[in-house]
Amino acid sequence: MKSLIKISGILLIGILCFNPARAQTAKADKKAAKAEETARIINSMNYVFKAEHVNPFAGGGKELSSEYDVTVSKGKIVIFLPYFGTAYSAPLDVSEGGIKLTATHFDYKATQNKNGSWNIVIKPTEKDMSGVKDAQLLRLSISADGFASLQVMCLNRESISFTGYIDEQKKEK
Repeated sequence: MKSLIKISGILLIGILCFNPARAQTAKADKKAAKAEETARIINSMNYVFKAEHVNPFAGGGKELSSEYDVTVSKGKIVIFLPYFGTAYSAPLDVSEGGIKLTATHFDYKATQNKNGSWNIVIKPTEKDMSGVKDAQLLRLSISADGFASLQVMCLNRESISFTGYIDEQKKEK
C-alpha cells in the first residue's frame, strides 16, 4: 500500500511539474501565430490602425470613445483622426477639425525589426498638396502582436501621437 501511495505521489508531482511547460509551449505557439498574422496583414498592405488613445504633444493623454482610424491599402490611405493641441493656423471651415485625409499618391516604407516588430513610414505625395495640409508624415510602430503607436507630423500643427492596434481591413461587399 505504501508503494502505491509513493507511486501516486510521484505521478502527481510529475504532472504538476510538466504541465506548466505545456502551457508555456501553447502560449509561445499563440504568440508566434499572432506575429505571423501581423506580418501577413502588413505585407498585404490591407489593414486599419484603430486609435484607442491620443497623446497630444503638450498636455495629458485621452481615451477615445469614438472610432478613429487610418485605413491603409495598396492604392489609398484614408485618415480620420481627432486633433488636440496647438494649431499654427485655424481652418476657415470649423467642420474641418481633426486630421482628415484621403491620398492616392504616397510613399510607403515598411521594415521589420529583429524582434518581429514593424516600423512603417507613410508620406503623402499628392500633386495638389492643399489636401495634404493635415498630415505630412505618419510613423507607425507595430509590435509583433498587433499593438501599435502612430505619430502624425503636421505642417501647421504640433505633432500628435495615438496608440491602438491594427486589424485586417474587411472586404467590401
